[in-house]
Amino acid sequence: MKRNRLVKPSKHTRLFSDSTNEFVKYRYISGLVVLSVIVLLVASFMSTDAQTSVPISQTQVIDLPGLSADEQLQNQAVTTTSIQHSQVQTPPPLSNTATDTVVEKAPSSTLSEVEINEVEVLNQPIHNAPEPENNEPELNWQEVTVKSGDNLSLLFPRVGLTAQDVYHVTQLDKKTISPLLNLKPGQIIHFGTLSDADDATSLVHLKVSLSPIETFHIRMAGDTYQAETLTREVDLLQKHVTGSIDSSLFEAGLTAGLTDKVVMEMAHIFGWDIDFALDLRKGDHFKLIYDEVFLDGQKIDDGDILAAEFTNRGKTFRAIRFTDTAGWTRYYSPEGDSMRKTFNRTPVPLSRISSRFNPNRKHPVLKTNRPHRGVDYAASTGTPILATGDGKVAFVGTKGGYGRTVILSHGGKYTTLYAHMSRYKKGIRSGQRIKQGQTIGYIGSSGLATGPHLHYEFRVNGVHRNPLTVELPKAEPLPNQYRTAFKAQAAPLIAQLDTLANTAIAQSE
Repeated sequence: MKRNRLVKPSKHTRLFSDSTNEFVKYRYISGLVVLSVIVLLVASFMSTDAQTSVPISQTQVIDLPGLSADEQLQNQAVTTTSIQHSQVQTPPPLSNTATDTVVEKAPSSTLSEVEINEVEVLNQPIHNAPEPENNEPELNWQEVTVKSGDNLSLLFPRVGLTAQDVYHVTQLDKKTISPLLNLKPGQIIHFGTLSDADDATSLVHLKVSLSPIETFHIRMAGDTYQAETLTREVDLLQKHVTGSIDSSLFEAGLTAGLTDKVVMEMAHIFGWDIDFALDLRKGDHFKLIYDEVFLDGQKIDDGDILAAEFTNRGKTFRAIRFTDTAGWTRYYSPEGDSMRKTFNRTPVPLSRISSRFNPNRKHPVLKTNRPHRGVDYAASTGTPILATGDGKVAFVGTKGGYGRTVILSHGGKYTTLYAHMSRYKKGIRSGQRIKQGQTIGYIGSSGLATGPHLHYEFRVNGVHRNPLTVELPKAEPLPNQYRTAFKAQAAPLIAQLDTLANTAIAQSE
């Protein structure tokens, strides 16, 4: 009898046979389901994306039993991804217990020109984007130099502006635009203007340099103008100086390296106690601590005197600068007494006395005996004359042999007279308030005078007194509320003055 041989089933038949391991069967089916879901999701994402996408095919080979690698590649779906904002997103590969091998296939077709251009634009760096254009019109800048006798009505038309522009500018606060209302010959004004279609010129920006650190500006803001003064920040460096009097204070200051400004300020500080035209003696000496002003590493000016010492005829005077919370700055002795007296001894600090107070003097012009009820200070024509005390102008004008004269009233009890002026300070008028140390005129030889000098008189209740010897009332001392702050500020300055004193003694030895 013929036996039937059992034919061994093929791998394809065995795959779907009942005897196949259930776990292996479900594993392959689950993989196919997940792959189908991913394909559907990617297809729906591509259809809703408004941006142009670049297809990238990616194929994964899964080692299925009974199928060759080529057959598996034909049966598997091709996944695509889209490029958004220069980034390529790819779905994660399917995980399998078997070892996965990833094979990348090049795109079947090349990108179109439009797609390539879009990708290049997306890949361009942000900094290559064009900068926004500046639509502000460029101003036409012109410079005008102020000449003697010029005013705004003469200066503005030189750059094409009208009287209406002058009117609009002068409507600003007078105190704010005072630099523009008090121009001096030689100053340069910079005008920034615009011209419209009818060639009408309008002022947009004006600036005037007041000093190396200050610049005055007027700018158009909408339909109006705004004025301001801008100040640059500077560096202040302390400088210590000592000097000795040989012939005059001015010469001693120059020898010590001081400028005229610092010498005048020192004379003003000690002018209430020392008459620099009469009391100076050879061997008198001084010490100064003051600021020097630097801008961009270069010295541009001298600052304030912080502390000073002057020894005259063996008597030493010290002064410390102090500013209170109200903004008032004064010089005080180390004990807090004010260096400032109600009156200064002399109205011309750096000068010489040509004629003293003498009731029986013979007049140099009239050649007769006439009392000389004042003191004459000789100086060159044009030297400033300073008010010796706070007061009010009682008289300004020509007064007989006095020539051009100014009389100040100080509270009714005291009056001072200044005669033989060459001219008055601009703007001075009767009834005007004057501060101590303010310039009221300039030395000359008007009236009965043989040469340029100032005739100065001091009267108490209408009676002439000798300005060199009259007892002057003292100013109020430092208020008690500031004494603690003053002592804290004065202590290091006094210590520095002591150090300067020791250094000067060592150098002399």
